[in-house]
Amino acid sequence: MKINFKKTYKFAVKSALYISLFATGFVLILMSLLYKNQLEHQIAFGIIFLISIYIFAFLVLQYRVERFIYRRVKKIYDEVSLLESTTLINQPITTDMETLSREVKKFATDKKLEIEMLEIREQYRREFLGNVSHELKTPLFTVQGYVSTLLDGAMEDKNIRKKYLKRAEKGVERLIYIVEDLDMITKLESGDLDLNMTDFDIVELIQNVFDLLEMKADKKKIKLAFESKNVKSVIIRGDQDRIQQVLENLIVNSIKYGKEGGLTEVGVVNLTKKKVLIRISDNGEGVEKQNIPRLFERFYRVDKSGTRSEGGSGLGLAIVKHIIEAHKEKVYVESEFGIGSEFSFTLEKAYKTVKLEVK
Repeated sequence: MKINFKKTYKFAVKSALYISLFATGFVLILMSLLYKNQLEHQIAFGIIFLISIYIFAFLVLQYRVERFIYRRVKKIYDEVSLLESTTLINQPITTDMETLSREVKKFATDKKLEIEMLEIREQYRREFLGNVSHELKTPLFTVQGYVSTLLDGAMEDKNIRKKYLKRAEKGVERLIYIVEDLDMITKLESGDLDLNMTDFDIVELIQNVFDLLEMKADKKKIKLAFESKNVKSVIIRGDQDRIQQVLENLIVNSIKYGKEGGLTEVGVVNLTKKKVLIRISDNGEGVEKQNIPRLFERFYRVDKSGTRSEGGSGLGLAIVKHIIEAHKEKVYVESEFGIGSEFSFTLEKAYKTVKLEVK
């Protein structure tokens, strides 16, 4: 640690002044009693004595107090520096107690926040590993069970063999689906996944997603529709394939949690000349308030058992969040339990759209 001693004279100045005034006053009183009628000599002596005692008291106090405080302050800095704090190492040592207290308090607060963050990350890591293990274990055991049954003799029966091989194939497909989604999130987080930015019509893309998911929605008699019947085309700047994936994940999510005969609506709202807001709302079961902050976590499920039967990797909303953030935009969620949910995200309009409006 670099020792650069920052001196403070305030304490010594005041203390020396008090001592000097007291000593000078006391001496002048004695002189007035012993040497009457010699006022000029008394004043001259008092001034010389005041200056002399002040300088002496100041030097003694400053030196002694500095040495006294310095030893203790240096010990504190040495002990704190063992923690390799970037805020204190290579910083000058100060004997100013107010400054020292402020620095140590800030150091303690930063360390407390750092420890709390590490504890949260550790908890998240444990939950994440547990979720990954569970998600992979289910299809792996399924595939293993069917293959073992076939090897134990069921392969001789053509009907059973074909049925079990198809079921095993579904298990493998689910494994591939989970691994691909995990790989995508990893690339999005690390910035290794390049976005293919193009201009496209977001309304047309939403309609294409409706067409793709129509059969899935029909199974639960859920209607897919725009909020407005007269929705106009809006040209967006972004990665069309990734935005389609976002729309599919959010609409599939609304179908999963939607009630029988429900409604999923998609709205396209012009926020500004440069921004558009896409809203996906449903009248499904909704989400309780305590679960909303964790909806975009990997593998987090509000219903720990219900949605697994409907497939999916448990990474849909996490992928949505990362794709939108990769576009440097925001994703939002509002939900009321028993009433429904609304997911929304912003996108940037294409520059050519703005130019056409100006013309």
